[in-house]
Order: sequence, then C-alpha cells, then structure tokens
Amino acid sequence: MRYISTRGLAPAQDFAQILLAGLASDGGLFMPEEWPQFSPADVKRLSATAESDYDSAATEILSHFTGKSFSHSELLADVAGAYAGFDDERIVPLEPLGPELFLLELFHGPTLAFKDLALQVLGRLFARALAKRGGRATVVVATSGDTGSAAIAALGGLPNIDVFVLHPHNRVSEVQRRQMTTSPHGNVHNIALEGTFDDAQSIVKALFADADFAARAHLTAVNSINFARIAAQTVYYFAAARLDAPPIFVVPTGNFGDIFAGEAASRMGLEIEKLIIATNSNDILARALNDGVYASGRAEATLSPSMDIQVASNFERALFEASGRDAEWVRDAMNEFAHEKKLELPMKVLSALRDRYAAVSCNDAETLDAMARVHREFGRLIDPHTAVGMCAAFKFWKKTAGPIVVLSTAHPAKFPDAVKRATGITPPLPPHMADLYEKKERMSVLPNDLAAIRGFIKDRVAHS
Repeated sequence: MRYISTRGLAPAQDFAQILLAGLASDGGLFMPEEWPQFSPADVKRLSATAESDYDSAATEILSHFTGKSFSHSELLADVAGAYAGFDDERIVPLEPLGPELFLLELFHGPTLAFKDLALQVLGRLFARALAKRGGRATVVVATSGDTGSAAIAALGGLPNIDVFVLHPHNRVSEVQRRQMTTSPHGNVHNIALEGTFDDAQSIVKALFADADFAARAHLTAVNSINFARIAAQTVYYFAAARLDAPPIFVVPTGNFGDIFAGEAASRMGLEIEKLIIATNSNDILARALNDGVYASGRAEATLSPSMDIQVASNFERALFEASGRDAEWVRDAMNEFAHEKKLELPMKVLSALRDRYAAVSCNDAETLDAMARVHREFGRLIDPHTAVGMCAAFKFWKKTAGPIVVLSTAHPAKFPDAVKRATGITPPLPPHMADLYEKKERMSVLPNDLAAIRGFIKDRVAHS
C-alpha cells in the first residue's frame, strides 16, 4: 500500500513513512493510492468478528493499510495492547435507545473520548516505527479538547519522543484541561494558546511549512491529519454494520476526521445509507453542504468545545474524493481558501458530497434540549457533543426508514457542568480518574504567535 498527497506534489510513501511524517511535504494530506476492498461477505464476517473480538477485526482491517510496514504479529500485539485498558470488553458497544435508534459508544478508553480508539493504536505503532528507524521525533498536536489528552495517554513517557500539545486557553472544559496538564511525564509539554483551536491548528501547519525547522526538530503530527488515525477509526463503522439495513450514521463533527472515516469505510465496501454531519453553531460544514460555499468565520465558544472549529482540516480529503481525486484542483482550492477564507464549491464536487453527506447544525439551546430529552425518554446521560448528534438524529428519526446510529464521542463526565445544566445531575468521573482534581497541573500560557511557539519548542527539544 502506497500513499499519495491530496495536493499531488509529494512523493508516494509507505505506511510507516506517512505514520511518522503526519503531513505531506506539499502541505496536503496523505491518502491511499487506492482503497482496500471488502466483499459483502467480508463485511458481514468482520462485523460479526468485531462484536466479539474487536482486536481481530481491527487487525485485519488495518493490515490492508499497513502493508509490509508491520508484520501481522506486530500489528496484533499493538492493537491488543491499545484496547486492553478499555473499560468495556466490547470496546465500542452499540446500545439501542428506541426503535431503529442507536448509540455507538466510543468513550470507553483511558481519556473517555473517541480519540483513544485511534491514538492508542497509533502511539504503539509510532513507537515501533521510530525504534526501527532510530532517532527522535517531536510530536506537535493542536487540540480542541480531546485529541491532546488522548495523544498524551498514548505517547507520554515513551523514549525518543517529545510531545507538544496546543489547546485554546480557557476554551476547553476543566476535565479536558486537567487530563492534559496533570500528566507526570517529562516528555509532555502543554501550551495554553491565547487564541482559538483554529489559531492553534494554523500554527501547527505553519511549523510544518517551515521545512528547515520541521527537519531539524523532526516534527510529526498525530492529529486526524495523520492518516493512521482515519484508518483506525474505520473499524468501528464496520463494527456497527450488524444491523438489519445500511444505517444512517450521525457524527458530531469538528475537524471532519471521524466522519471521513465513515466515507473511507464506505469506499472499502461498507454499505452506509447516509453520513450526517452534526455541527454546533460553528457551522462551516453545514453551510458548505447546504449552501455550496465553504467559508470560515471566527470560532464561537459553545457547550461542545471540541467542535468549536471553523476550518475542518480533513474536509480536504472529502474534497479530494469528490473532485475525482483531482489533486491540481484541490491544491488550487486550498490555496484560494487559505487566502480568501472562502471557497465556492463547483457543482460537480458539491453534488458528489451531497450524495454521501447531509448536514445539520444545532445551537446550545438545542444541545441542552437534546441532553434533557435523552435523559427523560431513555434514562441516559450524554455529553454535549453526543447531544449535538442526537439533536440532528431527532430531525431524521421516525421520518426515515432504517436504523440511525449516533456516534457517542465522549463520556458525560468530561463535561459535568453542561450535563448538570441540562439534567440536574452531575455525572461522576470513573474510578481511574477520581483523583484528577487533586493532581498538580503543568502548562505554559503563550501568545498566539508563531515565533513564540517555535522558540518554545526549539528550546525544549534542544534540552531533551
């Protein structure tokens, strides 16, 4: 398996190379030259396997992406190690709520968010690939709340790796912040950026664009721009395919990685009726699908902070596919968007996107209503991001035939204030995190300035 850039100017590479590189040298995102293909019989078998032995299903699916970079035994060992600490042996339980309405629980990992499903695997494969290659790596992560803690849980304490996590200062929940800033590992460096997630993401991209600095610091990324994340996330779509008919998947969406994994799964042979993009008031993706114009604004703080994003990096992957893999058009389009903050989607591209996706946005009031309704009607507490998904799902439920699966992306205890506001109940932290509020925090508050961040990283890498 070889990987190419969405912008067409970077050389093709194998899985281990793109795992360690993260971002393509031309600023694009890596994609497989061609998608692995599974027959209907394969899909049925993998789905049945995932229900009882998620490790085996994940290993088989991922092996089609990793190629010769890792042996079967290496891959199986890392997948098994990744999920050994999950608090539900099913890993991604599919829970019925009502007739043809389901929650796919993706929060049973160590940091209580769906990011664990990919990053726990990626961290182990990353360490293995780095050991084979030798040398050091500097991982730089921009996070809107959950990726940072999941990356720290996966990479904290590993040899020859420094981890720099940028989160928007005062724009994540206290639980999210403490999961990052209480890490005891010396190779973890938390930066509270005086700006938004989009600012943090822009700085990370600029660091990679500085070829000299990136090479000297051995920069790499484990955000969802790293295709290894997408590959690992396809597995739980297959796991949910055991329903009687192709489902509608409703996905709380910020940076577009989680929902693009659904497109990837469908291109591999999984039957999906529709992928519903569920956004909060930061509705750039809903506007792009519904109006045909991809235009960014200023990120608005909401009750679902992990989705407070105005530039969805992985949307480039969907545009690449929707354009018929026209790398020249994608390159020009992304350059136009970078300069104008606006891109009018050609009808050919827009039609291809609409064939696969629909989009719904929900504001904070609707999010609270969804949390209250789920608790009232189904006796369950959900976090505000899942609630955005439920808000969207309620617009389709009982109006369409077939099952609807909402991806439940975080444990309600990560957002206790919002949950209490909606339901009157404060969800407790699980036992393994009971002392979170007692631990000492370590972070550096830095200005929204590329030079300041680059200097901070340079200084700490030099002394590692």
